[in-house]
This record gives sequence, C-alpha cells and structure tokens, in this order.
Amino acid sequence: MDEAAWQIIAKLKQETYEVDDVKFKMTSTEEGDVTVIYFSSLVEKMTIQTMVYIPLANNIKQIHQISEYVDSKKISEAVKKLNAGQTLLYFHETNGLVSVDTYSAPTRAIANTETESTVIGPQDAFTESLETNISLLRRRIQSPMLKNENRIIGSEANIKISIMYMENIVNEKNLENLRNRIDQIDYPLITDVSVLKQLIEDNPFSPFPQYYMTVRPDSVCRYLIDGRIIVFLDNSQTAIVCPTSFFEMFVSVEDYYNRWTTASLLRMLRFFGFFLTIMITPMYISALTFHPEILPYELLLNLQESRSKVPFPPLIEVLFIELIVEVLREAGSRMPTKVGQTIGIVGGIVIGTAAVQAGLLSNILIVLVATSALLSFLPPIFLMSNASRFVRYIFILSAGLFGLFGQMLALAWLIHHLLSLKSLGTNFMTPAIPRKPTDLFDSIIRAPIDYIRDKKGISGTKKN
Repeated sequence: MDEAAWQIIAKLKQETYEVDDVKFKMTSTEEGDVTVIYFSSLVEKMTIQTMVYIPLANNIKQIHQISEYVDSKKISEAVKKLNAGQTLLYFHETNGLVSVDTYSAPTRAIANTETESTVIGPQDAFTESLETNISLLRRRIQSPMLKNENRIIGSEANIKISIMYMENIVNEKNLENLRNRIDQIDYPLITDVSVLKQLIEDNPFSPFPQYYMTVRPDSVCRYLIDGRIIVFLDNSQTAIVCPTSFFEMFVSVEDYYNRWTTASLLRMLRFFGFFLTIMITPMYISALTFHPEILPYELLLNLQESRSKVPFPPLIEVLFIELIVEVLREAGSRMPTKVGQTIGIVGGIVIGTAAVQAGLLSNILIVLVATSALLSFLPPIFLMSNASRFVRYIFILSAGLFGLFGQMLALAWLIHHLLSLKSLGTNFMTPAIPRKPTDLFDSIIRAPIDYIRDKKGISGTKKN
C-alpha cells in the first residue's frame, strides 16, 4: 500500500474509530488492490457478495457502471455515505474512491394499519422504510409529474427526508416556503415525523396540530392530486400533508368510499362531537354552580339528589373524575394490549361504581364524563383528540370561575385562536370560510362524488 492510499484508509479508520460494525477488507482485482469499506449492520452479506465481491472478481466494469465517484479529499462526505448504508471502494492503483448503494438493512413488511383502519378501501399502510413508502405512492400515481426531493436533516443524526408533490399542480409559493422551513431546521435528532411537524409549524404554542398526518397511501394520493405537499421521514411510518385546514382534521379517507349520505352524517358527528366533548362537563359545572334555572325542574331534582352526598363543589368533582379518566387512559396505553384493555374497562367500571357508592361523585356526572371521553376519540387524527382533551380543561376552569359567561369567553378565545392559526402560511379555517364556492361540496356535507372535481382553495393550485 503506497503512502497516499495509506493516508486515505487511515483517515477513514480515524473517522470510524471504535465503531465495531464497520468493516475494512482488502481484495485483489485486475485493476490492483481494492479496499472495501461498509457497515455490516446496514448491508446484508448476500448483498455485499452479489453487488461488490462477485463483480470485483469477474467483471470490474460493472462496478464502475453502478458506482458513484467520491472526492477522497472530502472524508466527511465519504463517511456520510458510509452511514447511509453505501459501500466505499478505494482503488489503490488509481487512488480512486467510489460508492455503491448497497443499503439492505431489515425493514418491516407492508401491513394493515391499526390506527386508521377502514371497512371499505385499501388496507395497506406505510412502513418505516422511505423507499417503500415512495413506491406505494408511485404504484398509485403513475405520472412523471410526481416529483420527490430528498434532503438530509438533523445536525447530529443526518436523517433523510423526502418532499413529494405534483409538479403541474402544486403551489410554488407553498413549496418554496416549506423548503425554506426545512432548510432552517437545526435540531440534533428527529426520530419521528411528528417531531419534524412541530419544527415547521406556524404556531408551536398552539394546542392544535397544524398539519394532517396519516399512514394511509390512498389518503396521501388524494392530497397529492389536490395540490398538497407530502413530507416523509426515513424510519417513520407517518406522512405529513401541507398545508391543512382545521376541518380536514375530521375527514377520513373512508368518507370518499361511502355513499354521500353516510359520509355527511359521519362528518357532522365528528365535527360537532369535537365541540360537544369540550362543552358537556363545563355545562354541568355552570348549571349547578351559577345557573340552575336553565335546567328543567325534574332534571334539577335528579341532579341534586345524585349530589346529595357529594362533599365537593361541582368544579372539584369534575376535575377529580377527569383526572381519573386521564390516569386510566395513560395507564392503559402503556400496558400490553390485552392488559391495557382490561385496565381501561374494569378500572373505569370499578372506580366509577365505587366512587358513586362512596358519595364522592354523582352518577349523572359519570355518564357525562364517559360520553365526553368517547366523543374525544371521534376525530381520525389522534393529535386532534389530544387537543380536545387539553382545551376541555380550559372550559372547565372557565365554567367553574364564571359559569356560562366564562364558557362563552373560552369559546370566543377558541374561535379567535383557530381563525388566527395558519398552516404553511395558509388560513387554518379554510374551507369553513371557503376560498372557492366548490369547497362547500366537500365540507361538513359531502356532495355526491361526481361534484368533487375541483381542487381545494387552500391548495392554491396552478389549475382546477
């Protein structure tokens, strides 16, 4: 090995010092000695054998055809390729350094989704492999206009992301805005696309998610055709849709597979259920603490009878049971599936029954809290369910302090906050306040599918 070759190999070994799964192997070829460098954890033995060693021994021209030149003076760039699963080949005679894409780490097979399951429609879901996710979209949209741009983010981890869009439809201003936001990210490790979503949001202090997230390829394809921009992160199953409106947080892809009557009914249930879940228990507090006259006399008697042994005011009573529900929900989500289901069901029944018999809670409040908890799960986006849980406490405290007046103040704040939110610089309340009349055909009431042809106003597309 000459001096130049020794220096290059020494620098590469120094950059990968104390990394036990990096392999340096020298082999002889018709062009002289070649050092093969790769990560055994990212490259399978069969892949390195068929793509590197066999061509080196039998047909070295094949290596030059599939390889990419690497500047040997830029060792840091070479190490980045190494960490991305590529194999480096250093030719000693010519002092040439090339890379071959041999990434073949084990990945999870395409399977059904558990979080966005539907009765009608495709059942496949994205995986943690970026290449697999892109292929699922290209199988559905076989158009040269479907573009994808790969970038590396994470100041320490160097994770690959992919931005996908339809070139002939997408709004160039939105695309450039998203590129700038991603390029400005300075964060050491992004383990999931939900972390990336928070880094590019317009208002990071808002309790509401400002981008739609999904694991369904059919849903993503619909948004691509509508002119939206999709962001994937390697090692993350979920895709981000940019921009997104508040109302789309309550839309399920199954709405387009159902009849328009069924879809409209389900959409109204999800949309108004969101407001009901944050208003039911605060209304209980307001009625019993400040405004008993708004209740029918018979209902008021029943409430007073059920609360006759309860030693706490309605505000403390509601906060107590709400926190119990949160504890049960959190405990159930951290347990194995079967144990978690048992804890949620048995724990709710046992604690609720015991609390009523002990005179700590009223039985009517148990019904209201259970209904409120069920309504919070109606949105197809889990982050929107979490937002409703947080906002509910604001309404509970407002009702406990000021009654219905406090609830109206909280509602005014909520509407003002939603109107002020933006998603990728676009108004979050579109299409509730439609930019185009045709937006109303695909809103709370979903018109027959033949009427849903035009692109949404929020997309700002080049063509309808």
